[in-house]
Amino acid sequence: MDRKVSVVVSVYNEEKALEEFYRETGKVLNGLDWDYELVFVNDGSADGSLAILDSLAERDSRVKVVSFSRNFGHEAAMIAGLDYSSGDAVVCMDADLQHPPECIPRILEKMAQGYEVISMVRTKNKSAGLVKNITSSGFYWLINHISDVHFEPNASDFFAVSRHVVQVLKDNYREKVRFLRGYVQNVGFRKTTIEYEAQARVAGESKYSLKKLFIFSINTILCFSNMPLKLGIYAGIFSALLGVAVIVYTLFTRQGAPSGYATIVVLICFMFAMMFVIIGIIGEYIAILFTELKDRPIYIVDRTRNVE
Repeated sequence: MDRKVSVVVSVYNEEKALEEFYRETGKVLNGLDWDYELVFVNDGSADGSLAILDSLAERDSRVKVVSFSRNFGHEAAMIAGLDYSSGDAVVCMDADLQHPPECIPRILEKMAQGYEVISMVRTKNKSAGLVKNITSSGFYWLINHISDVHFEPNASDFFAVSRHVVQVLKDNYREKVRFLRGYVQNVGFRKTTIEYEAQARVAGESKYSLKKLFIFSINTILCFSNMPLKLGIYAGIFSALLGVAVIVYTLFTRQGAPSGYATIVVLICFMFAMMFVIIGIIGEYIAILFTELKDRPIYIVDRTRNVE
């Protein structure tokens, strides 16, 4: 077995799912002609996840455990998994079995064909509600219209990259505010997609609330597009046209200034609202710059198991 695949798994309070994930994924990996390793990244779990991971690492030397000093987030955990992986192909997936391990053989077939980036596109999500599906579709529509980078709609954190791409991500994509699946689609190289149907969670519940998803979406848009900064120009043009319309209205009606207290109040409120929105957008960009300038670590490792 000269070829090796690394399966990177982000773990945050997944004690009820880990044993089953290890069992189901092991069945698939043991049937391949690839050597493999399972790289579990404990993202500051507050339950018994770390104890279970230690037990798995004790029983199986192919299980690597990287444990953070605190919770740094799902994206940081995946980056750490890429950093600590050693396989020729690296597959990133979640521990709740929503990302089917049965897809791994298809991924490796594509890798054998010379593809270096494989995005897994979700066709159906059994656990997502109507609101989440609509907002997800809306997010990809918006980002594809305002960004120079094309994102595969419904692409998930379930993806695979070659060792070459892993090295590029390690060397060049170390932003503190990031969108990893966007970087994966942005690096170039020969890439393809595989469709899959997301399964129901084997245990636990989603760690992404609507608030977290909203913040995540805003950060992604700001990282991949400067279009929001141009809103000031468009708002200025719109305000100028609105002013011209008011002048024309005044001249043709010959009534002096437009009558009506409500009209004046509405215009003033509209202008101030637009101004504050633009200031807020500029503030968000400055916040991202400030975060990057502080240059704090993406993650801090407390300890590892079975890692050289």
